[in-house]
Amino acid sequence: MTAAGPAGAAGGAVVDDEAVAPPGAVAERAVVRSAEPVGAYTRLVLAAPRSAAAARPGQFAACSTGDTGMLLRRSFSISSADAEAGELVLVVAAAGPGTARIAGLRAGDVLPVLAPLGRPFALPPAGEGVVLVGGGYGAAPLAWLGAALRARGSAVDLVVGAGDARRLLGHDTPSTAGGADGVPGGADAPVDRVHVATEDGSAGARGRVTDLLPDLLAGSSPGRGARHVLACGPMAMLRAVHEVASAAGAATQLATEESMACGIGVCMTCVLPVVGDDGRTRMVRACTEGPVFAGERLRWDAIGAPAPQRPAGVGARVPEDAVGAPAPPPSGGDAVQPGVVGGRP
Repeated sequence: MTAAGPAGAAGGAVVDDEAVAPPGAVAERAVVRSAEPVGAYTRLVLAAPRSAAAARPGQFAACSTGDTGMLLRRSFSISSADAEAGELVLVVAAAGPGTARIAGLRAGDVLPVLAPLGRPFALPPAGEGVVLVGGGYGAAPLAWLGAALRARGSAVDLVVGAGDARRLLGHDTPSTAGGADGVPGGADAPVDRVHVATEDGSAGARGRVTDLLPDLLAGSSPGRGARHVLACGPMAMLRAVHEVASAAGAATQLATEESMACGIGVCMTCVLPVVGDDGRTRMVRACTEGPVFAGERLRWDAIGAPAPQRPAGVGARVPEDAVGAPAPPPSGGDAVQPGVVGGRP
């Protein structure tokens, strides 16, 4: 999950920006119970009992930076929630001044949080095998999701990857099988097996998460042959995961990573082209209609496509056949600039 916003200074306690929670979400001044480094990231445990009671895997939290020069909140996938303890856990990557400010919080600091936001993963039918795939800190919610799936009787394989070992997350998730890629966790472990890939080979297999998927979906060994793939990570990875899974006949649910300047559906920076039940494409808000979408519903031909005034690979263009798309130019007339949404220069 990525949030867009102007720059500002890092450091210091975060203060409330008086945002109003949308239906289903709660605005809380969460107290940081602990903050610890996890590889290249920071793991924050927050006292947020009302948010924790409602949160589900796949949803996210929008957090204030506390800096008047950075009014927009930063959005993070919820790593886990414990309703009994009243705790919400976030994993923060310090990618810029705003996220660095939040990653710099310490126990006792206050972080205004708006959560839970967005649509969670829909759990596949009880007992059916599932592969979970995470890239970088996109793996944050997958152990939590795995525990919910195993409680329903599903066999769960967790695949995590990153460019290098320092940017891995979830590789130390307890598993029932243990072994070289997983930590033994007993019968109550959140997943059955953990598989690791890094592009530089510094941990696990050398390569990408998609290199490990075919064997897990082929059904050639006990516990394999999963028909569901649930993934969270960069959009390029999600596209590749969907292509591999679809070729093997598996359904995908993908927690998309789009720039979210508000997190509540107002700013329209996170819109994506999605095919509806009627077969028509509409530009929908990832923060409210998503962030989790069925992979086959996403218009990959338009996501990350080149467009003026935004970086390559960011956002999405409006497909010509989408509802409300700009009309084509008259014959011989000047070309009409195609609609561009999502991301900012």
